[in-house]
Formats: sequence, C-alpha cells, structure tokens
Amino acid sequence: MRYIYLAAYVGSILIANLVLDRFIELPMFGLLSYGTIFFAFVFTLRDHLHRYGLKFALLGIGIAIVVNTLCSLWFEIPPRFLIASFLSILLSELADTAIFERLRGRTWPVKVLASNAVSVPLDSALFTMIAFLGVFEFSMMIEIIFADVIAKYLIATSVMGRALFKDWRKKPVTSDPQKLSVSA
Repeated sequence: MRYIYLAAYVGSILIANLVLDRFIELPMFGLLSYGTIFFAFVFTLRDHLHRYGLKFALLGIGIAIVVNTLCSLWFEIPPRFLIASFLSILLSELADTAIFERLRGRTWPVKVLASNAVSVPLDSALFTMIAFLGVFEFSMMIEIIFADVIAKYLIATSVMGRALFKDWRKKPVTSDPQKLSVSA
C-alpha cells in the first residue's frame, strides 16, 4: 500500500503542475487554479507516507521533486513555474514533515490538521508569489492564495474524513461494558 500512496503523491503533484496555469472563477473566492484541485490531495497523501516513517516520507518528497523537475523540463513549463513548484514543495513539505514528526505521540488526525495548518498556506503563498509575481496584481495574487487555501483545506478534510470513517467502521462492535470507553 505504501507504494500506491507514493505513486499517488508524486502523480498528484505532477498533474497539478501540468494544469497550474489554468483557472476557474469562484464566486466570493476569486481565481482557483485547476492545479490546486489535484494538489489538495498531496497533503493527505504525504501524511499517509508518514505512516511508513520519516525516511519514507522524505524519500517521497525527493522523488516528487525530481520527477516534477524532469517533467517540467520535458513539457517546457516556464522557469518561473518550475522554481515556484520546486521551492514551495520543498519548503512546505519539509515544514509539514517537521511538524508531523514533532507530534509523533499524537493521533493521526491531530498530526494531519496541525501540519496542514502550516504547510497549506505556506505552499499556496510561496507558489503564487513566485509563479505570478509581475503577471498578476498583488490583490489578485491574494485572491488566488485565499481560494487555493480554502480549496486545499476542503478537499484534504474530506479525504481525511473519509479515511477516519473507514477506520471507525473497522473497529469491532462490543456490548461488553468493560470494553466500552466513554470520555467526558
């Protein structure tokens, strides 16, 4: 399963980078890159990589950077997007990994929510500011960052909620009062 998560992680970043310069207008939120829709899965997928240890998570980040750099060169993606993607992935993923690892004794949802609270806005701000500086006005970049962060949180939360629901359904049901735990 770990390699399925790894492939999905790398693939989501790759697809996001291939469609990052296409936008849809969201009422009340502004412009949203199609890449954001795919990239939103990256945060939860990377958190799944953490389940297999720090070295595996760092390996995934490294593979994603190499694959995406090579594909960006192959598809002749403009250098500003390559630099923005490289730096935002590197810095946001390392920040996320540091927070996730620091919370090692906590539950998976706590680690995911805490690490994403930092990495999602960091990734969106870095990427947008580097990729679109001089292309869009500052106010437009703020709208893009806002829409990106909201979309990433919504998608990542729904993916995490689904995973938690599946885990909850797997727990054995018991009527033995000794085995039931109720916390106040």
